Amino acid sequence: MSPGKMLQPVLKMKVDELFLCWLSQPATQLALKDCLRRIKNEEKTEISNGNSGHGKNEIFANKNSNSKRCLLGDTKSPLVSFSPQLSTALPLATPASSRNISSARPTRRSSGTRVVQTKKEETLPPSLSQNIPTFYFPRGCPKEKVNIDAVIAKIERTFSEFPNERATIEDMGKVAKACECPLYWKGPLFYCAGGERTGYVSVHKFVAMWRKVLQTCYDDAAKFVHLLMNPGCNYLVQEDFIPFLQDVVNSHPGLSFLKEAAEFHSRYITTVIQRIFYTVNRSWSGKITCNELRKSNFLQNVALLEEEADINQLTDYFSYEHFYVIYCKFWELDTDHDLYIDRKDLARHNDHAISNRMIERIFSGAVTRGRKAQKDGKISYADFVWFLISEEDKKTPTSIEYWFRCMDLDGDGALSMYELEYFYEEQCQKLDNMAIEPLPFEDCLCQMLDLVKPQCEGKITLHDLKRCKLTNVFFDTFFNIEKYLDHEQKDQFSMLRDGEGENQEVSDWEKYAAEEYDILVAEEAASEQWNDGYEAELNPVDHQKANVLKYQMEKRPFFEMPSHLADVDLDEYDYEEDFE
Repeated sequence: MSPGKMLQPVLKMKVDELFLCWLSQPATQLALKDCLRRIKNEEKTEISNGNSGHGKNEIFANKNSNSKRCLLGDTKSPLVSFSPQLSTALPLATPASSRNISSARPTRRSSGTRVVQTKKEETLPPSLSQNIPTFYFPRGCPKEKVNIDAVIAKIERTFSEFPNERATIEDMGKVAKACECPLYWKGPLFYCAGGERTGYVSVHKFVAMWRKVLQTCYDDAAKFVHLLMNPGCNYLVQEDFIPFLQDVVNSHPGLSFLKEAAEFHSRYITTVIQRIFYTVNRSWSGKITCNELRKSNFLQNVALLEEEADINQLTDYFSYEHFYVIYCKFWELDTDHDLYIDRKDLARHNDHAISNRMIERIFSGAVTRGRKAQKDGKISYADFVWFLISEEDKKTPTSIEYWFRCMDLDGDGALSMYELEYFYEEQCQKLDNMAIEPLPFEDCLCQMLDLVKPQCEGKITLHDLKRCKLTNVFFDTFFNIEKYLDHEQKDQFSMLRDGEGENQEVSDWEKYAAEEYDILVAEEAASEQWNDGYEAELNPVDHQKANVLKYQMEKRPFFEMPSHLADVDLDEYDYEEDFE
């Protein structure tokens, strides 16, 4: 064979080889002999019985005998004599033709076609998919015993108590209870039935709407998404939560002090929406699906709104104190008060604790939303909510993903040694400026690898960090100089104890928010005493004074806000372009 010629397999030779191998097997020979014996016996039966038998085996025998006669050249016996028998036995797509057949060739072709059709019918496997029970329920698993008519009758009785059987937003609490829903579903129920257009909901429109919901949605998550989503969607975007949260602000007793400060409604609503997506939207898609809502604790917190009069006890999403802390921190950085901050503004957070290289990554678009703000080199208040929660609690899944995205410079899904060294270089420079001898990178790297214990040598994946119990120590080592020094001063065993206390009820974010809120209250008390001409030495703030500072914003304008910012809402953040 010439050097340039390549070997090519010959399919026919391989098929012949396999056929001969199959034909030489004893089991194959026994099966063929048995088939020939049955064909001969059935052929005799067919000739003796005439047209009386129309079974599948008899038809198969006739076709084989017909073929044998043709191959042996038996032209004395008419081939057409078998055609009526075949036409009677085979259920064809068209009725048997009564045309005259002039030659044996068409008959033989017709017989061949019928043999193929018969074999197809015999070899069709039974449908197995009918035996597999349904296991995917995107709108919840259907419940067997749900009396929709009884629920509708209860709703109709509730509407009969209202004038002209029309319910306003104030009446929707009773309707929500009739629907067996939590109290603060009343807003979504009202708006889904078209109440925002007329100011009321008639019994007929509401019954039609709720009957459709009961027939298509089988759990609370699917019902809640259906009530809030835009037509044609099966997910929730950030703007979908605004009517629901506005109703919470207007009607919850723990937010009654906020009614007169309407300019801060949008700020509080924006904060709650960002916290919802921070916790619930695990896919980072900007769209909350039924499955994500089902796996979260958000609906449980919505139900607790009815039971808990103190809104600050609902620390996962609705706490006003947490909003107060976040907004105060943002306001300190936003010097021009346009609700956007740039790199220099963010660098001043916590006395320049965050490294400049990390700030550049935050503004690169790795974790921020809104291309307009990124183009101008700024981030919005909504982005700052994500930043502050991630900065103060680096143990949650979302915060780990947040900082992992920032440190993954090449976006390959793993942190290489080069990327770790890139961020650690600035930490060393800061330590040198503070007259502190930094730890060599090789030694720091050994410590971090022992801390994380990555599965693959030479890189750290997101899965590795989520398994680690001290991710806050890992991240602070590379971009937060203040917290890095705090960790260095702590005993290693104490850090391990803190890391093992994962089941503690109070998270790092909740601790930070509580401490900062107390500081802000004390600063406000000191400011008021100074302005009133009191002594510089502060007296303890009594309980009544603390409550006033805590809940009554009208006594403190919160911040001197330009009037043209009073109507800022979520539309200015350009969420439509997120994560395309």
